[in-house]
Amino acid sequence: MPHPADEPLDVLLGRVLRTLRHRWSQELAAHDLAPHQGRALRIVAETGPLRLSALAERLRITPRSVTEVADALEQRDLIARSPDPGDRRATLLAVTDTGREVATAYERVRRAQSEAFFGRLSVGDRHALTRILTDLLDD
Repeated sequence: MPHPADEPLDVLLGRVLRTLRHRWSQELAAHDLAPHQGRALRIVAETGPLRLSALAERLRITPRSVTEVADALEQRDLIARSPDPGDRRATLLAVTDTGREVATAYERVRRAQSEAFFGRLSVGDRHALTRILTDLLDD
């Protein structure tokens, strides 16, 4: 295997992200949530009631896929569906009390894992990495 410094940036970044997701998954196994389900739960908990289409957009997945994610979260009583009072054809997703507890625990673990992972970098390097990643996201 080549030394990480010899790998193309896209490959190296992919490895870093997979490592971070793997650490999160290990720590979050007790909640039995896939990473995409945890992210969906976090979004619903943070934003309050929102439509399936808005969640699909935030997750950058298709409406069919977001329905499967919502179904799985609803089956575990983490979110609840209700009619959108502004549009009878639409459905709103809202976090339940159980979902809020799980979302809080999920976020606590995710942040602790991120701090441990990025804590190996100096404060200056973390600021530089934040700046670089932000620059790459600016379209």
